[in-house]
Amino acid sequence: MLSCSPTRHHLSSNCTLLGSRLSLKVEFKARTQTPSTKRCRNSTFAALDFFRRKIATSGAVDGILAVVSDTDRGCRTSRSQRASIDAAIGTLEGAGNDASLFSKGLSATWKLLWTTEKETLFIIRNANLFQTTAGEVYQIIDTDKATLQNVVVFPPKGAFVIETKIEQSGDQRVKFEFEKAILKLPKRDIKLPPYGKGWFDNVYLDSRIRVSKDIRGNVLITARDGPPRSVL
Repeated sequence: MLSCSPTRHHLSSNCTLLGSRLSLKVEFKARTQTPSTKRCRNSTFAALDFFRRKIATSGAVDGILAVVSDTDRGCRTSRSQRASIDAAIGTLEGAGNDASLFSKGLSATWKLLWTTEKETLFIIRNANLFQTTAGEVYQIIDTDKATLQNVVVFPPKGAFVIETKIEQSGDQRVKFEFEKAILKLPKRDIKLPPYGKGWFDNVYLDSRIRVSKDIRGNVLITARDGPPRSVL
């Protein structure tokens, strides 16, 4: 039986051929990675990231709407509900938001869905002190007029109204200063002194909801309810 073992010449030839093939493959790949190919690939990745964030934010918004619907605007929030709300807000913050929406989409009549603000929750819980119950709670923002109006409606004709001047400071932050407060009762209005100033950050905003956090760490979740208008 004849056997054949590779000689040094054979090995050298094989290595040369292998090296040539690898060189051709690398050169071919380098030639195919044109600027237009890179732009196309980058555009694809950007589109995939956009849809990923869109799906994440849509799911988080749906989750928030489902949870807060059973909390009486924050008056009755369990630990598990609070954890779910915080997690959803974290998702919205992490996914990011189009900065232009904060300025273009901020003007609106916003209806309260949920808050941690103690003053608002106190009024909702204790509306019976005014021999009524708390109706809808609104935040009416008009960036053209630089005004913000907080309104707690006491059906059928009462309300607690706080008038505020605002100033946008960057894409997300809004500075505010209270100007006057009025308690509207069926037979008379009671003027109350304004009480302070501060700021809040809009951490998320879209065509359905807005999530904001103020200087004290209070969280406000509101639903878009049309353009700025009088609700009284």
